[in-house]
Amino acid sequence: MEAAIDFPEEEIDFLADSTVAADLAALMKKVAEVMDRAQQGRLLREGFNIVIAGRPNAGKSSLLNALAGTDAAIVTDIPGTTRDVLRETIQLDGLPLNIIDTAGLRESPDVVEQEGIRRAWAEMEKADLLLVVADASQTAEASLEQLLPGNVQQLTKLRAHQLLVLNKLDLCSAPPQAPAQLDTIAVSAKTGAGMDTLRKKLKDLAGYHQVSGTGTFSARRRHLDALRQAEAALQRGHDQLQQHQAGELLAEDLRAAQQALEEITGAFSSDDLLGRIFSSFCIGK
Repeated sequence: MEAAIDFPEEEIDFLADSTVAADLAALMKKVAEVMDRAQQGRLLREGFNIVIAGRPNAGKSSLLNALAGTDAAIVTDIPGTTRDVLRETIQLDGLPLNIIDTAGLRESPDVVEQEGIRRAWAEMEKADLLLVVADASQTAEASLEQLLPGNVQQLTKLRAHQLLVLNKLDLCSAPPQAPAQLDTIAVSAKTGAGMDTLRKKLKDLAGYHQVSGTGTFSARRRHLDALRQAEAALQRGHDQLQQHQAGELLAEDLRAAQQALEEITGAFSSDDLLGRIFSSFCIGK
């Protein structure tokens, strides 16, 4: 493509060749595969950060204990028991989960509780996944939205994916109807009902699957960012090719993808590119 743009007199008609689209599709598939393996490596090294949030007495600490399989958090009937951030790391089929329990979110005159709530929102903004816990048994007295921290719009503005966990299923005949914009699962942290489904859901949301031990490699966050940039550039180029047959624009997007990948592999200079062109085409002959 660079040859066709830089040496138009050679009449290299690459866009008429269907292999360009096929090569681009194959390249995009390879990047997606690398992204998947890289994400697996990051998860195995750093863990998946899950923040449990909700109003007081929704059963957040009970949910943490049920996932951890131990009494990691103090559980009482007194609202506001958890006032600080509590962290627990567990293994789920080889996937490390960094589970963070937070203070119940409500208006409070207590200075200590206010600080706990501030820290809770700070953790929510950094999470990979947010478990929004609501007490399903209270929906007879209050609407589900009244049982959520903040409001649905405020939650959906957060970076993390939100999973609404309707807890205390053992205390109600059926789980209430959840807002359509929130992914929802019903459990009882006390009896264990729905917990296996929740564990499977956590692995799915992490994009995790067990591997045979080969093909998975460790990747730092900057590597993943570079791969995402390359993937986005290739998608833009694909769109240009499909919609406009715009070779110049596709070449620019390929350049952007290459520059992103260079952050991982090292520089590929213009001299290297010219070398590839002259070795592949009969330029100037």
